[in-house]
Amino acid sequence: MLRIVNRVLLGLGGLALVVIGGSVLAVGLGASWPSWWIHDDRHDVLLSHAERTHWRDDAWWWPTVLAVLAAVVLLALWWLAAVLRRRRLAEVLVDTGDGEGALLRGRAMESAVAGEATRLDGVERAQVTLTGRRTAPEARVQLLLQPHAAPGNAVHRLTTEALANARDSAGLKSLPAEVDLRAVKHRAERVN
Repeated sequence: MLRIVNRVLLGLGGLALVVIGGSVLAVGLGASWPSWWIHDDRHDVLLSHAERTHWRDDAWWWPTVLAVLAAVVLLALWWLAAVLRRRRLAEVLVDTGDGEGALLRGRAMESAVAGEATRLDGVERAQVTLTGRRTAPEARVQLLLQPHAAPGNAVHRLTTEALANARDSAGLKSLPAEVDLRAVKHRAERVN
């Protein structure tokens, strides 16, 4: 989701800058534009004195300007925080024993652990997200359990089988995990 928002915002911002910058350049080079456009003359300024001071005496002007600017600043800070805080680990560093190491895609490891967890008895569906550092990943596992599943047994098998296999195959010292258990909703059985 964040990747899509980044691309859309950057695309729209870039398009707006290209259109406005291109129009200013074209007018500066002598091209003619419609009268409603921002610039219509080579010596025109972006905002004239009359345009800059037109709304200044109205009571709603400054609160509106400040509210819009505050909203833009808050959205920009939210976007920056979301970009800097990566929730998902992109790659895991695997110790190959020769001093070099190899990179394993985080999504591949997530998919492998989720696939193995789904094959466990009593697990309907599993979703795995890797977080942390690439040398010390942590797993967040969401298990959707079938109605007959024992939660303790499912967690035990998850840690001793799926997570242990991922830890050993990636050559990690440990793979801490946070497990969220949910049960499949089912209809009550009728007794005759």
